[in-house]
Amino acid sequence: MIEIDIEQENKAIAKEYKELLRISYQILTEEDKKLIRKAFDVAVDAHKDQRRKSGEAYIFHPIAVAKIVAAEIGLGATSIASALLHDVVEDTDLTVEDIERMFNPKIAQIVEGLTKIAQVKTDQEISIQAENFRKMLLTLNDDVRVILIKIADRLHNMQTMESMVDYKQAKIASETLYIYAPLAHRLGLYNIKTELEDLGLKYTEPDIYNDIVSKMKESKEEQDAYIKSISDVLKDSLNGEGIDYAIKGRPKSIYSIRRKMLAQGVTFDEVYDKFALRIIYKAPPQEEKFLAWKIYSIVTDHYRPSPSRLRDWISSPKSTGYEALHITVMGPKGRWVEIQIRSERMDEIAEKGYAAHHKYKGVGGEEHGLETWLNLLKEALENTSGSAVDFVEDFKLNLYSKEIYVFTPKGDIKSLPKGATSLDFAFSIHSEIGVKTRGTRVNGKLVPLNHVLNSGDQVEVITSANQKPNPHWLDYVTTSRARNKIKNVLNESTKKIAEEGKELLTRKLRHLKVTLNETIVNELVNYFKLKTSLDLFYRVGVGTIDNQQLKDYAALKSNTFMNFFKGNKIKRTPNVPQEQVTKDEISRNYDLLVFGKDQDKLDYKLANCCNPIPGDDVFGFVTINEGIKVHKKDCPNAIRLQSNYAYRIMPAKWIDSSQEEFKATLKITGMDTLGLANEITQVISNNMHVNIQSISLSGNAGIFNGQVSVIVQNNTILKKLMENIKKIDGIDKVTRIPNN
Repeated sequence: MIEIDIEQENKAIAKEYKELLRISYQILTEEDKKLIRKAFDVAVDAHKDQRRKSGEAYIFHPIAVAKIVAAEIGLGATSIASALLHDVVEDTDLTVEDIERMFNPKIAQIVEGLTKIAQVKTDQEISIQAENFRKMLLTLNDDVRVILIKIADRLHNMQTMESMVDYKQAKIASETLYIYAPLAHRLGLYNIKTELEDLGLKYTEPDIYNDIVSKMKESKEEQDAYIKSISDVLKDSLNGEGIDYAIKGRPKSIYSIRRKMLAQGVTFDEVYDKFALRIIYKAPPQEEKFLAWKIYSIVTDHYRPSPSRLRDWISSPKSTGYEALHITVMGPKGRWVEIQIRSERMDEIAEKGYAAHHKYKGVGGEEHGLETWLNLLKEALENTSGSAVDFVEDFKLNLYSKEIYVFTPKGDIKSLPKGATSLDFAFSIHSEIGVKTRGTRVNGKLVPLNHVLNSGDQVEVITSANQKPNPHWLDYVTTSRARNKIKNVLNESTKKIAEEGKELLTRKLRHLKVTLNETIVNELVNYFKLKTSLDLFYRVGVGTIDNQQLKDYAALKSNTFMNFFKGNKIKRTPNVPQEQVTKDEISRNYDLLVFGKDQDKLDYKLANCCNPIPGDDVFGFVTINEGIKVHKKDCPNAIRLQSNYAYRIMPAKWIDSSQEEFKATLKITGMDTLGLANEITQVISNNMHVNIQSISLSGNAGIFNGQVSVIVQNNTILKKLMENIKKIDGIDKVTRIPNN
């Protein structure tokens, strides 16, 4: 029986391998095929005794990753071979040296970059996961293919997570949403990004995911018919112009629908643009732009466009290399529909990102900004000071940021993240120009360094050789490149002053008959209530610790009272009562939350960022200084915490809390009618177990806005109250907002 199973399995493995060659066939030479065959044979042998959690042979995983690398990212033989070998060093007896001997140094280097970093024991304050992210991102310095294969590896892991336990699914899905999906987006892998986001939502918020999926299935026929009605109208005109094209209807991703529901406070049915139409046309490079605008003209002959929602990424491609014309038009039945116009070349770059860009290098005008972005990224990655968590946060700022396009005085175009300032622009030209920036002009007018730029601005930087960054500059910039450079310069300056301060302190203390050593430094740090010796030396260097203060210290040191400062302890007389450690004085006769599998009753605090109340889905997060903090599962910080600090997450759930009261804040919008404010307060007062804590209502040009803080016992009562308010004539939306 086992023999038959193994035989079947071997047939399935051979079939998968043939499929891998088939999808890569167009780009493979005979040499390439030999390389891939050798990598396949080595991987099969190395993993022969391994099985995945699902029970299948482990080799299916490397083959699946190689297929994603070949078909969806469009990489060549070196990457396909590296993908097949990506787990052999981590999971088997083979070493990086073995790989180099059997294949070549490039494959060995990529496999080494892909080898998972062994988890080392560190202080609890340091996130192991963030440290791993940092090490993984640093491989970008060597070869961007490492990251591309890593993304493929993560995609296949996400596709095959069913057999894992819940908490591991949540951890891996959080990491995916936090770092891998934004990375895929930034490298132009839009299909993979979308699938990673949808799978991430499936495991972080399964109920919401399943609800949207079922509703999308219900409305699929109607949507297909709607898309067909638009396509049929456009086809006649496009055919009449002799354009070679294809029209595809594409539903919006589950994740983007969820994001829109949250951002706009609407239900699934109220999200109108749940699908987009894509027109993909054939054209030689020199005619691509002309044909795109011709198709735009045909579309707008039939459907009226929204002027504010035209996106021309053909004249100015995104820094990911994405090119397309996006228009949003008013379709039948008064619905907005997004129509994307792109050539076959643009479509392949949109599907396969970085790899396809290399295939078309030099086609379609000047080279896009992805190379520039990667170079800037490498520069940022080389600065590895600071904590790993800060590093990953900074890195993320560069991933999902929307872009603006600004001009240099000579008319060159520069891409910057939305929200960038004139000082960010100075650093984007060159970090040495950034640190010497004295002022900036935008459109010929002198502006502050923190002036926020808009697309189309022309920016001139005024420099001075004597100019130096100051700590305020960190508040003036948004890009991690500028922030890192400013921090470096400030740190260098601080260290230089501190070195001078140390020499000065040594001389001054010598005059006071005190020899500077480690014990004296610690005493001085305690005496001046500082944190580190660097603080002490810096303050002496800049003169904030003067001669008189040092004389006072020396006098005290020679006095017996110096004992007070040793060890930073103060002896108390029996008559003086010691201060009690401040504790939460609220005592409860019943419990509200239980933690972990064993439902332990532990001390906790409710997080201010999301203000959970009984009935909300929650989890506990073990902080360094404040014990357990309880967050809602859909808290804006939840993904970041689960991704960076999965080992500090505790499952939590509410138990009976009928005696407790909690604050919740509601935002109410609608049409301003006579007596509306009175009706709202009446409805709240009539709701049992609800008290109004504060109320702020205002009307402006027929629009009503209100914010009401109420005290409730649990989520059920709050939901009921929100439903009742929504029934009032004229009310449009009632949403809950976090309390600060």
